[in-house]
Amino acid sequence: MKNMILMDTSSGKNDQCHTSQRTRCAITKLRFKKRNSLLYKSGVEYGDWCLNHVENCAHGCRFPCYAMMMAKRFGKIKSYADWLKPILVENSLELLDKEIPKYKKSIKFVHLCFSTDPFMVGYPEIERMTLKIIEKLNANGVKATVLTKGILPAVLTDTRKFSPENEYGITLVSLNEDFRKRFEPNTSPYADRLKALKKLSDAGFKTWISMEPYPTPNLDNTAEKEFGKLLNSVKFVNKIIFGKLNYNVESSLFADNKGFYDKRAREVTDFCSRYDIECHIKFGTQPVDNKKTSLLFKKAPVEACPLVCA
Repeated sequence: MKNMILMDTSSGKNDQCHTSQRTRCAITKLRFKKRNSLLYKSGVEYGDWCLNHVENCAHGCRFPCYAMMMAKRFGKIKSYADWLKPILVENSLELLDKEIPKYKKSIKFVHLCFSTDPFMVGYPEIERMTLKIIEKLNANGVKATVLTKGILPAVLTDTRKFSPENEYGITLVSLNEDFRKRFEPNTSPYADRLKALKKLSDAGFKTWISMEPYPTPNLDNTAEKEFGKLLNSVKFVNKIIFGKLNYNVESSLFADNKGFYDKRAREVTDFCSRYDIECHIKFGTQPVDNKKTSLLFKKAPVEACPLVCA
């Protein structure tokens, strides 16, 4: 690839590198490249505009990861090992300087990210670039929505740099660490993700949960019996998106797969109604889709966040 260099990240301090990941983080090299474009119109049902300023993902999720499947299908990677080697788009900020004025009128918000993780565990360079991107979007009057399996930095509460209209989310499909280690091997522990998200919520920021791809009980033995506990752990958030696990043979073979997901989706809907949380059930999770709820990120804010005046 052109304009690509290798950089050893082992010399930098890394607060996100958990004990179980020390060896991996110490030997990982982050690669860099330049691209010709960054912003694109998303085809995801609840999305608007999106950017992926990193290619590949070291989190190595084994659901399987749809983004990895597509990267392999289109020849961008050859193997799972290739997917674990992230490449940072080093000219992301320069691209935004060109593209924001071009597309701003049609942008309701920009999502980070659908095919990688903006706060990838073990990569402080990626975190720094992500924060600069969010700051640039906000400086141009563009709202950002963020989703991670890493740790949301506390600096995001600084309204001098970041808009109070941003919405910060984590993926949370279980509280079972044994499941996480099998299916999300290089991500941050669930409790750590929740703690960081709760801090942003307590500071007055909008927070959300992506509860997908949700596993069946034959993959996670807590998926049914502790579903209520999982929901109660996130009752402080503003929005929940729930969706089934696709492309997994074991999950598809689970007895009454359709009934399992329909029941969980109804529980999510009832829970959200009880706690005044907006929710969207991903298309295909229930027999009948509710397309109206897919607009939950596109609604105009009812009132400004009080932190604007802080």
